[in-house]
Amino acid sequence: MEISKILEFHQNAMEQSREYSRKRYVAERLIKDKGKHFVGLIGARGVGKTILFKQIAAQTEDSIYISIDSVEIEDLFELIKTLNEFYKYKIFFLDEIHFYKNYENALKTIYDFLNVKIFFTSSVSLSLFDSVYDLSRRIKIFKIYPFSYREYLFFKENINLKAITLKDIKDKRWNKNHIREGRLFNKYVTGGLMPFSLEEPDVLVMQKNILEKIIYRDIPVVAKLATDELEIIKKIVMFIGKSQIEGISYSAIANNLNITKYKAEQYINLLEKAFVLNVLFPAGTNVLREPKIVMNLPYRLLYKEYQEAVGGLREDFFVECIKISNKKINYLKTKKGKKTPDYIIDEKGSKYVIEVGGKGKGIKQFKGIDLEKSIIFVDGYRFDGIKRPLFLAGYLK
Repeated sequence: MEISKILEFHQNAMEQSREYSRKRYVAERLIKDKGKHFVGLIGARGVGKTILFKQIAAQTEDSIYISIDSVEIEDLFELIKTLNEFYKYKIFFLDEIHFYKNYENALKTIYDFLNVKIFFTSSVSLSLFDSVYDLSRRIKIFKIYPFSYREYLFFKENINLKAITLKDIKDKRWNKNHIREGRLFNKYVTGGLMPFSLEEPDVLVMQKNILEKIIYRDIPVVAKLATDELEIIKKIVMFIGKSQIEGISYSAIANNLNITKYKAEQYINLLEKAFVLNVLFPAGTNVLREPKIVMNLPYRLLYKEYQEAVGGLREDFFVECIKISNKKINYLKTKKGKKTPDYIIDEKGSKYVIEVGGKGKGIKQFKGIDLEKSIIFVDGYRFDGIKRPLFLAGYLK
C-alpha cells in the first residue's frame, strides 16, 4: 500500500479520536510505561483497543496509528523503517497485529535494528502468549478487559468511585455511593460492560456478530483448523451457553459433541484466549483437574433469556471481576465432589472463600471454614452476616 494512504488513514484516526473525551483506566499504565521494550495490548473484540490506541497516538508526539487489519503490508520492517527514516515517526501504534503473517519475526527484526517504539494490539491472545517466549525481553503484555462495573459508571454516568478490596467488602468499608450506584447493575450485566453499548442499543446483536468473527476469522489466523472444526467450536459455545455451569468440563463437552477430550481441551483453550470463555481449575489436592468453565459476559444471553440465565450470569460476572482485578482464583471441590462454596481467591496473601448465588443462599456450605474470610455474594442489597451485594465485586481494585 502507498505511504500516502497510510498517512491518510492516520489523519482520519486522529480526527476520530477527538470524538471521545474519556479514556479507559488502562490508558494511564500504557502512557506511563517506559523502556525500549515493545508493548502488546490484548483484549476481546469490541473492548475498545482501537479507540484507545487512536486516543494515545493523538497525544503522543512523533507517533502514527496503523490498522494492520485494514491495509495491505508486504514488508512490515521496511514500512516502519521508511516511516522512521523519511517521515521521522518514532512511535508506532499497530492495531490487530495478528493479521500480519509472521509478525513475531517482524517485531524481533524491528526491535533489533531500528530505534523505534512499537505498541500493538490483538483480539486473539493465543498467538501473543505463544510468542512471548521467543520475543523474550523485547515485549511486555498488557490486558484490556470489558468495563468493570466501576469503569462502566465512569463512562455511562461520569461517576468515578474509589476501587475497593475483598477485605473492604467483608469489613463493610465502602462509601454510600458504592451502594447507591448499584441501581444500574442489571443494565451492566446484560451488555453494558462492552464499550459499544454506550452508543448501540442492541448489544446482543453486535455480540453475536463479534462471536462469528472470532470463530470464523480470528481463530483461523492462529490455528490451522478445518472448516468442520470451526463448526464444532461454534457448537461448543452453544452447548456451554445452554447448559448449567455445574458439570461443564472437557469430558462433558467431548461426550456431548462426540469428539476426543484432547480436542475439547484444544478448542476450549482457543476460546479462552479469544476471550469467549474463562477456565478455572480446582484448588486442593486429590481432585480431578477437570476445569470449571464459565462464559465471558454477556455471551450466555445469546442462548438463554435473562431469567433463565441469571444463575450463570452471576458467576460469569464474578469470575470476570476477579480476572480484571488480577487475583488468583480457583473453584472448590472436595475429594468426593461434596458441595462446597464456589471459589477461593488470593488477595495479597489472604485467602477468601466465596459463594455466589441468589438471595436464598446461606452459610450451611461453610462448615469448617473460617467465616472471618468468607463472603456470600447475592442479588439485591443484603448485608446480614457474611452476605454482601454481588455488584460490590464490580468495584474491586
